[in-house]
Amino acid sequence: MNADRGRPTRYMPLHEKELHPLASSSPSTSDTAQAGVLLSESAAREIKSIIQQQELDAGKVRLRVGVKGGGCSGFSYILDLTETQKDTDELFEQHGVKIICDPKSLLYLNGVTVDFRDEIMGRGFVFNNPNATSTCGCGSSFHA
Repeated sequence: MNADRGRPTRYMPLHEKELHPLASSSPSTSDTAQAGVLLSESAAREIKSIIQQQELDAGKVRLRVGVKGGGCSGFSYILDLTETQKDTDELFEQHGVKIICDPKSLLYLNGVTVDFRDEIMGRGFVFNNPNATSTCGCGSSFHA
């Protein structure tokens, strides 16, 4: 288990609704004072590309970011493209992408930055979570 606070977790999408851990990278230097779910420009470009490739309605689709119980460290990240938004979901918009998060997940994701990296060792989404006190060795889960 990695005890580095806020250590980002990298995922490689298997398809638009599932993520698979690749690796972890260095700790984030992002400003954790910002509230909500943040999306980098590169992540927004990739999300828009996936929406176009899947021929989804860009005006209706939302990026759902959340957490679920499970994994070695307690919580796993969730990314999902959906047209379904609940009344209780928090809505954020970054770089033209509408992001939704349920209130319970937001307790663990407030201030998280979702990034996208395309590197020699792989490509995938990276979560820079200032609330994570530790991450699993494989990078698929975190503890807060």
